[in-house]
Amino acid sequence: MNRLLGGCTLLAGLACAVGEGATPHRAAPPQSGSAAFGIGRTATAEEIAAWDIDIMPDGTGLPPGSGSVARGMALYAAQCASCHGPTGVEGPYNVLVGRVPGDAFPFGNDPSVRSTIGNYWPYATTLYDYINRTMPFEARGNLQPDEIYSFVAALLHMNGIIGEDEVMNAETLPEVRMPARDRFVRDDRTGGAEIR
Repeated sequence: MNRLLGGCTLLAGLACAVGEGATPHRAAPPQSGSAAFGIGRTATAEEIAAWDIDIMPDGTGLPPGSGSVARGMALYAAQCASCHGPTGVEGPYNVLVGRVPGDAFPFGNDPSVRSTIGNYWPYATTLYDYINRTMPFEARGNLQPDEIYSFVAALLHMNGIIGEDEVMNAETLPEVRMPARDRFVRDDRTGGAEIR
């Protein structure tokens, strides 16, 4: 037998046997959830649905509601400016606003260029998803859909992507074409070990 870890032989599907001449014992088959450890329970469909809040690039998962640039600007000033600056470029935390001239994409060549919503994000729907999950920092998950759509509208407008009269909702948001959208390659692998 191979000696590994101070006399412990480890083979796939076998438990570790210690000592010369010891007979390995077959490991117990894996059990799922609470049976394996004697704790917990299987989540209900309602509990899973409550956590299933991701928004896809095509807008799948966006809730009903809508938001305007004007309302978003007022909400931004009240709730976001202290962390991201009055115009989204001052910080002290992430810079949210900025475009690169000609919508170039120099990130691999120029590490000094800061990635922002306006120059790096490929899908506008990601903005809704991110705000919904993470903002405001001190009270994550407490914003209502109309507020989030309004924040999204304001940030897209601040980045020069939509006009000040546009309204964001589940129909209009997926239609917003982000400047960096064509800079990313969609992962269309079907699973397994495919390599592009």
